[in-house]
Amino acid sequence: MFEVKKYTPYDKDVWNRFLLTAKNATLLFERDYMDYHSDRFHDHSLMIYRKGQLYGLIPGNVSDNVFYSHQGLTYGGIVMSRKASAVDVIEMFRLINEHLKSEGIIKVVYKPTPYIYHDVPAQEDLYALFRLTDARIIGRQISSTIYLDNKIKFVESRKSGIRKAVRNGVTIARTEDFDAFWEILESNLQNKYEVRPVHSINEIKLLAGRFPGRIRLYAAFSEDGRMLGATVIYIINSKVIHTQYISASLEGKELGALDVLFEYLINDEFKEYSVFDFGQSTEQKGTVLNENLIFQKEGFGGRGVLYDIYEYNL
Repeated sequence: MFEVKKYTPYDKDVWNRFLLTAKNATLLFERDYMDYHSDRFHDHSLMIYRKGQLYGLIPGNVSDNVFYSHQGLTYGGIVMSRKASAVDVIEMFRLINEHLKSEGIIKVVYKPTPYIYHDVPAQEDLYALFRLTDARIIGRQISSTIYLDNKIKFVESRKSGIRKAVRNGVTIARTEDFDAFWEILESNLQNKYEVRPVHSINEIKLLAGRFPGRIRLYAAFSEDGRMLGATVIYIINSKVIHTQYISASLEGKELGALDVLFEYLINDEFKEYSVFDFGQSTEQKGTVLNENLIFQKEGFGGRGVLYDIYEYNL
């Protein structure tokens, strides 16, 4: 009944069309998104057919006889048809594991798509993991998320920042000036953590060009037009907004630029969506919590959602 095939570039259109009706698809699974860093990963994505019809996908890559779902993505488990039942997914998982084993794979690292991104419930894969494998959690990242129809009020420090920004004439606008923002972002990351953004300036501009309506830059500006801070927004699907990057200059921090920016995004620009996700505040598979970062996100009303990483042997 089921058949597993390895993805090839010829399957791109079929893959992308399936995402339009799957119950847990997101922007990250679009091939034009996944493939921007194809030179860094040996793609081994799989397509699962049922009676000749595409029924599921799993974005993945292989390195040193280990299958990852997918090292270039924050998450990436099985993307399922809305028709997929628990019994179906168990069988799909069994066949995926058989295929990987036949390819010489000895271990799987699996990152399921967090439930907040599901269009309808889609955690059958976690049950299949439990039933069929010796899976254990090897990482647990925590994100901060807001349900926009049931928001927690901003804390006073965020409200104070908003008032300061308004007094100082800070304005908010959507912009295409990724170069100005990357100067702020790279400076902050280098000074604080001695790291660089996951995406280079050329990569984020490439992706924004490929997804002009779904990857957006919103910024706070001073009265004389200087960028004070900004955030890169991913419109993940029809209900979820995700902040990919957030950063402000020293002046922007002092003027409450991010406070007024997020007040606008949460309460005005994206108020018709269901979920506003600030992203992870952890490092090293969740063993290190950036308390200052999560404090800021929680100040806007964000609360914990887990991004787990599983590992199992074949």
